[in-house]
Amino acid sequence: MEITEKLKILGNAAKYDICASTATNKKHHISGGIGNTFQHTICHSFTPDGRCVNLLKVLMSNECQGDCFYCPSRSTMDIPRTSFTPEELSKLFIEFYKRNFVEGLFLSSGIKFNTSQTMEDMLKACEIIRYRYQYNGYIHMKILPNSPYSYVERACQLANRVSINAEVPSQEHMGKISKSKHWEKDILQRMDWIKNLSDKKDSKNISQSTQFIVGAASENDSSIIQSMNRLYKTYSLTRTYFSTFVPIKDTPLENQPAAEPTREGKLYQADFLLRIYKFKASDFVFNTNGNLPSDIDVKLAVSLNNLQNFPKEVNTCSYSELLKIPGIGPLTAQRIVTLRRNNIKIESLAQLKKIGAQIKNAQFFLTINGRLQGNITFLISKIELERERKHYKQLTLF
Repeated sequence: MEITEKLKILGNAAKYDICASTATNKKHHISGGIGNTFQHTICHSFTPDGRCVNLLKVLMSNECQGDCFYCPSRSTMDIPRTSFTPEELSKLFIEFYKRNFVEGLFLSSGIKFNTSQTMEDMLKACEIIRYRYQYNGYIHMKILPNSPYSYVERACQLANRVSINAEVPSQEHMGKISKSKHWEKDILQRMDWIKNLSDKKDSKNISQSTQFIVGAASENDSSIIQSMNRLYKTYSLTRTYFSTFVPIKDTPLENQPAAEPTREGKLYQADFLLRIYKFKASDFVFNTNGNLPSDIDVKLAVSLNNLQNFPKEVNTCSYSELLKIPGIGPLTAQRIVTLRRNNIKIESLAQLKKIGAQIKNAQFFLTINGRLQGNITFLISKIELERERKHYKQLTLF
C-alpha cells in the first residue's frame, strides 16, 4: 500500500483522540537540530495569540486485537487495515515538518499483534525522529493499556507529553465498554508509573494527560468529574480531554444513543474550574440525571447555588474570591489585584469590562465601592423564563 493511502487511513482513524501541546516545556536540546517545542498549541485550532497550528495526528496501526465496544478499529470490524513501519512514519513526519505542514507529532496506535510489539514500533519511530533527524520539537505519545514499565519509561524519555486514556470513570463503567481491559491494573497503574517518573530529579519535564469518552458507558457528568478530580490529585495530570460518544455501525454500541453534544463543552468548563480556578469537585451543581446544567454556564450555576457567598466587593476581596465571580477569570482577577497594589480602584462596570470582565453575569455578584451593580432576582427570573420557553410549542394554524 502506498504511503499516501496509509496516511489517509491512519490519519482518519486518529481523529477520535484529542490532543494539544499546551503546558509542556522544552526538553530536547540537540545542538544543530531542527524543530522547537511550541507552547500553548492545540491540534487544528487557534492559540491564544491567534496562530493556527497543526500536529501530525496519526496511528502507527489501525490493526487491533482490542474489543472496545465503541471503537471503529476494534478487532471484529471489517475495515481496511494497514500499519506504518517506524522508518516510514519517521520519514513522513520529518518531510511534513520541513515543508511547514505540521509543528509536532501526536502518535497513537491500535494493538497490532500485542502491546509490547506495537509500543516497540512507536518508540522506534520516535527514536529515529529524535536521533537520526535530530528533531527537538513536540511529540505526544499515547501509552497503550498494559504497556510494560520499561516502554513507559522510554516513552517518557522521548516525548514531551505522554497519555493513556482513562476512557471511563471506574472499573464498573469499563465493564460496559470492554471485557478485556481492567481500569486500575491496565490504565491507572501506568498513570502512576508516569507520575513517579516525572517526580525523579533527572526528569525532563514529562507531561501527562488523559481522555474520557463521554456517554459510552452511560456514565453521568458527576461520576466523570469525581474521577477526573481524583486523577488530578493522585497522578498530577496536566490536562483532561473529552470526546463525545457517537455510535458506530457494526459495533456492539451501534444502537446506543449518542451523548448530548453540550456535555463535552460543559465538562471542559468544569475541568477549567478544577484546574485553573481551584474549585472543588463538591462545588458543582448537577441535574437530577447527574449531568451539569445544559442551559447555563457551569460557573454561573455554582454561584447561583451559593448566593450566601455573594456579592463580593471587587476592590477588597482576595484573588481567589475574585475567581468565584462569574465573568471574572484569572487574567482579569490578576489585573484587579495589580491595580489595587498601585492604589487604583475599580469605579464602574465600564472600567471592569475594559480590563476583561464579562459583566453580563459578573454585575449580579459583586459590589463596587459598596454599591450593588445588579439585581440577582432579575437574573434568576430571566433564567427561569428561558427554561419555561423551552417547553413552549408553536401551535399550527391549520
